[in-house]
Amino acid sequence: MKKRRLGKSAIVVSDICMGTMTFGSQTDEAASHRILDQCLEAGITFYDTAENYPVPPKPEWAGRTEEIFGRWMKGKDRHSIILATKVSGPSHGWVVGAQRAGMTALDRHNIITAIEASLKRLQTDYIDLYQTHWPDHGTGYEETMEVLDELVRAGKVRILGCSNETSWGLMKSLAASERLGVARYQTIQNNFSMNNRRFEDELAQVCREEGVSLIPYSPLAGGVLSGKYQDGATPDGARFSAYMKLGGRQSAMVQRFAGEKALASTARYLELAAELGMHPITLATAWSKQHDFVASTIVGVSQEDQLAPILAAAEVELSAEVMKRIYKISREIMYPMG
Repeated sequence: MKKRRLGKSAIVVSDICMGTMTFGSQTDEAASHRILDQCLEAGITFYDTAENYPVPPKPEWAGRTEEIFGRWMKGKDRHSIILATKVSGPSHGWVVGAQRAGMTALDRHNIITAIEASLKRLQTDYIDLYQTHWPDHGTGYEETMEVLDELVRAGKVRILGCSNETSWGLMKSLAASERLGVARYQTIQNNFSMNNRRFEDELAQVCREEGVSLIPYSPLAGGVLSGKYQDGATPDGARFSAYMKLGGRQSAMVQRFAGEKALASTARYLELAAELGMHPITLATAWSKQHDFVASTIVGVSQEDQLAPILAAAEVELSAEVMKRIYKISREIMYPMG
């Protein structure tokens, strides 16, 4: 397992990170712990969770994932694990936080309340990477960054990151941190896959110039790049199979991730993977890791048997020719997720 630095920080992580958002909903605690054991044995040092997990967010589930992870981590050497979690952004947009009666935001009250609860659920006295789960452009970055800096100075957090942020928001936050002389975001966690390359339009350049690392989530485009949704398939237990029945935001996500153009693009990548004799999950994961602005790719599973093709990507480096062919598909079916 290769290692990379998070931003300009002292923290070095495996270039594959295990995400945990299904732990406590699709995946029970026993299976979650077995998956985590296999990841640790394979050399994965980096794990990502959130106060809002598992998904889909429900008040009765809120925090369950952190509790499951905390009980697993309790029996491990804490220093061998780089732990990331997140504080929910504002609930007055299209995402409603499952915590604090849906009154979440990135102000002092919410951040302090969130970190104390996460530390308790995770059974640890510090978080390695603390992230804002989605931006709060209505709250000044000065307030957000100042209170996050207090957590770093108190030793409760080592470094900071943001998620689902825009180019404007990332630059605004970095400028606020520099002006105030406080801790800055070292990472950004955004959606990035062969079916969603929008990060390269602007944010990749921000990362390169400002020394911020992308830790991409959804390298399989919500599982679509595995091929399991091709030809109208709705496999049992799959996230989007369930989301199709929920309506609202979840149904909108299905239309974005598994719409006509996304499935057409996926079909081309499946053909390429078959020609290479490579599992499509391995191809998608390896591609995600192979960018200069990426530190670690966040993967996720709901079943143990889904791990093997992901872990196989650890030692895969795609040739320049294969990267060109992937780029060609991207140019011919541009922005398949809209």
